Amino acid sequence: MMSLRLRLSLTLGAAFALIWALAAAWMLSDLRNQMMFSLDQRLVASARMVAGLMEQLPKLPTKGEGTHFSAEQLNVPGGMACQVSSLRGEILARSHTDPQQTLEAEKMGFHDQMIDGAPWRSFTLARGDLRITTADRQIEREALNMSILLAASVPVGVALLGCLCLLWLGIGQGLAPLNRMRDALMRRSADSLEPLQIQPLPSELQPLLDTQNQLFQRIGKTIERERRLTGDAAHELRSPLTAIKTHLQVARMTDGPARDQSLARAEEGADRLHRTLEQLLLLARVEGSLSFDDGVQCSAEQVAKLAIQDAGSGDRHRIKFQLPSTLSAAPVQMPAVLSIAALRNLLDNALRHTPSDGNVELSLETTGSHVRFVVRDHGPGIAEEDLQHLTQRFWRNGQSTGCGLGLAIVQAIVQRCACTLHFDSRPDGLRVELTMPLQAI
Repeated sequence: MMSLRLRLSLTLGAAFALIWALAAAWMLSDLRNQMMFSLDQRLVASARMVAGLMEQLPKLPTKGEGTHFSAEQLNVPGGMACQVSSLRGEILARSHTDPQQTLEAEKMGFHDQMIDGAPWRSFTLARGDLRITTADRQIEREALNMSILLAASVPVGVALLGCLCLLWLGIGQGLAPLNRMRDALMRRSADSLEPLQIQPLPSELQPLLDTQNQLFQRIGKTIERERRLTGDAAHELRSPLTAIKTHLQVARMTDGPARDQSLARAEEGADRLHRTLEQLLLLARVEGSLSFDDGVQCSAEQVAKLAIQDAGSGDRHRIKFQLPSTLSAAPVQMPAVLSIAALRNLLDNALRHTPSDGNVELSLETTGSHVRFVVRDHGPGIAEEDLQHLTQRFWRNGQSTGCGLGLAIVQAIVQRCACTLHFDSRPDGLRVELTMPLQAI
């Protein structure tokens, strides 16, 4: 693939060369016109000088006397022909023997004519009874013009090549900070996430460096989160596995009611381990880049009913659902599986902290383009200073029997799907508000 330096050089160089070529063509065309005008003025000046000289000479011989003047005598520049004739066309004087053919002198002013098969440019001036005609060859005029144009073109070409070389070097120097960034990245170790420090750096590249450092920061946070998840998961899974193993060993060594009790506790430990693994997998999926969009759309009422159906297993009858009289039928603008999982975890958490003879209240209302779910338990509540820890992984207060992942999953879903989550601790329990966006209909 073409390098950025070469691409910029070709693009700018082509534009630069085109502009220079147009400017040079304009300049050379104007120079040629000026040169031709100057050569024409030389013919005019020579004719006027010969006319003034003729007025100072004695009477010219008549036709047939063979009068001939040299170019020096008539003050005519070299390479130019001059002819003096009468009004009747008689040649009175000539400054040349070549061409042998006489110059046409009947037309006044400038005239292009063919003499001996070669093009000439002539000028005829009438002065009294005389006609003075001066002329020079077109081929000599073109040769002089070509030599002057060539002399003017060489510096332009050399200057253009020099500018292209300077352009190549300038682009290379301008891209040097990018090369420094590349070299700095190549020298870094695979696990290095420290911010890049490159100075000096042009202002145009500073956003690129800031974005790169932000990427390193996000990668560092992701790795740290995964390490913490791995460590916490290993710690949390060790306890139920150890309990299961201990109860199974006790069941193997005992009989009767003690054996049944050990097997029952081992089963409880397996259930807890299963729930923890499911929550860990769901949390990893929510925080990852996996897509949950399966095309299924659910309204707020459907989300609430499905979450109640999945919550609390045998305790779902303790959930009191209050359905408003007016409710929008617009579907929730997020994957159905995530909306149901978030509300289900809130209901599970409320059931876990509510006494077995108490109820959990679920209500919802739609306001504009959002729906708000309110889950309220009747447990002991939580201290204000502990509210900030509720969505941390594996955080539990002394009264919790869960795995500490339910509210962390809710928080991850909230961050992913542009929802809002609010906790309000009261003396008679915890009130949680979960707001989700609705699709426009």
